[in-house]
Amino acid sequence: MKRMPLVAGVGLVVIWVSAAFGQTADSSASQQVETLAGVEIGGKWAFIDETGKVVIAARFEQASEFSDGLAAVRFGGKAGFIDKTGKMVIPAQFDGARPFYEQRAMVMLGGKQAFIDETGKVIGQFDAIVTDFSEQLAVVTIDGKMGFIDKTGRVVIAPKFEDVGAFSDDRAGVWIADKLGFIDKTGKLVIPPRFDGAYGFSEGLSNVKIGGKMGFIDKTGKLIVAGFDNAGGFSEQLASVSMKDKWGFIDQTGKIVIPAQFEGAREFSEQLAAVKSSMKWGFIDKTGKVVIPAQFENAGAFAKD
Repeated sequence: MKRMPLVAGVGLVVIWVSAAFGQTADSSASQQVETLAGVEIGGKWAFIDETGKVVIAARFEQASEFSDGLAAVRFGGKAGFIDKTGKMVIPAQFDGARPFYEQRAMVMLGGKQAFIDETGKVIGQFDAIVTDFSEQLAVVTIDGKMGFIDKTGRVVIAPKFEDVGAFSDDRAGVWIADKLGFIDKTGKLVIPPRFDGAYGFSEGLSNVKIGGKMGFIDKTGKLIVAGFDNAGGFSEQLASVSMKDKWGFIDQTGKIVIPAQFEGAREFSEQLAAVKSSMKWGFIDKTGKVVIPAQFENAGAFAKD
């Protein structure tokens, strides 16, 4: 299928992690550590602080970013959640898990997909969960159609869509007749379907695919800038863009503020962005200055909450 995934901040592509703990993560990390990023070292995932120091040791097969103060981790076949000291706070009991968003996390349990709260209590099980919670709503599949539930598990927008994304900035992308448009929270179509793909609104703009290139529209559907080979979403007023196989960053007017020079780039978070150079990942600040040299096999975003 030619459609791009509808990823509105939290995304539609569910990357489950699984973990069972025979041992806990390094608990020597200080309670004062607030801002951490996951990095891959020697085939295992660890967490570093903003100086690059490892504060939770590399022992996980996979790890999510911290969100709502917790991270999902994989180790040995089951999934659980750790806090920022590395302590397991929700036991490893799930076949898969996603990070917490808005006090809810997607998990796989007994062949079913479900949401849990921060105590590990199951809120509801569904045929399929399409998105994490975003703006108090999540997309689920019921009887073959997609609709929206609230945080209690109640259906608030009836399941009538073939393919729909998460809400962000009061807009959700929806496929109609092989083109993508946007609906509001009543389910009303507010931007007609004319795009070949989108990743959802962030900071008032959404990247969209049109005519084989990526660009950005505002919430009325007006095209602001276009012509990129690929593009990420806006975060902290900057968005990553790709031109001729190199990545840089633009501001919200479309001006290039960090020249395209990297092999890969992730969004800014806590004033830092992971970038790839010479097959390794490091971190830059918003001027493009390297603050943590490229040394990791992979890297996520810094998270304070």
